[in-house]
Amino acid sequence: MFSTDIIYEVVTFAIGDTKSGTKMGKLQLKDPDGEFLNCILWEEALNRMDSKLFRTGNELRIVSGSFNEKYNNCLVQALELVKEAKTGLDEAEREAEYNALISYINLIKDDALKNFVLDIYTKNKEQILIAPAAKLMHHNYIGGLMVHTHECLQYADKMFEMFFQRVNHDETYAACLLHDIGKVFEYTIDTESGLIDYDEDFRKEWISHSQYGFSICMNAGFKRIARMIAAHHARAEWGAIIDLNEKDLESCLYLVHHIDDLSAKFGKINVAMLG
Repeated sequence: MFSTDIIYEVVTFAIGDTKSGTKMGKLQLKDPDGEFLNCILWEEALNRMDSKLFRTGNELRIVSGSFNEKYNNCLVQALELVKEAKTGLDEAEREAEYNALISYINLIKDDALKNFVLDIYTKNKEQILIAPAAKLMHHNYIGGLMVHTHECLQYADKMFEMFFQRVNHDETYAACLLHDIGKVFEYTIDTESGLIDYDEDFRKEWISHSQYGFSICMNAGFKRIARMIAAHHARAEWGAIIDLNEKDLESCLYLVHHIDDLSAKFGKINVAMLG
């Protein structure tokens, strides 16, 4: 039954167009039992609400709405903010994460490779400081890409302890640092509301962030690093350029995939988990 006492957490939010040309909001909420509620907000309702209301991790009450019989869909007319989630890392935390990544770049012994990675990070610092690692799946907040990348580097350090003689440290560090660098351009994030979207201009030029990372490394002559990035999504249907189901692949191609997957699954999933 409908109750204004239930507090929901914002999971996702997106705005699209209806057939009549008006705006429609699609809001997914999660109740205290972990059940999902899919909500629709027509343009009139959207116009009455601040976009900050829909930040991932916010806690809300439905003040006015019409539910279906199963109470898993709702046409929302009014919402109340109970608790505002963080948009992500604050300025000091962002600078600390960025400096940590620069420290890893400086561990690269090959000067040509170190300068290549450092140049990318220096030229794109402003975007790197705020970039999320995803829209929905993991580290989807301001500075999330840096946190994800830092976690990957820390996992790499653990791998070195086990496979020291068989892993090229320079290439592994570089692949971790650059495997998602295309996300700096693939996503946009509103630093006021924390809302994330895709950059349509990026999508007109590039297939994905993986293709971007692969291309810049190939063009610079770092072919094995390019291949590690090409394989980090593991399966073609998941966006990998090199499918890890192929036979006779170099062992290094599996490494960044597993490191990336560990961070994505066990790292900070969304803004609600910060703090």
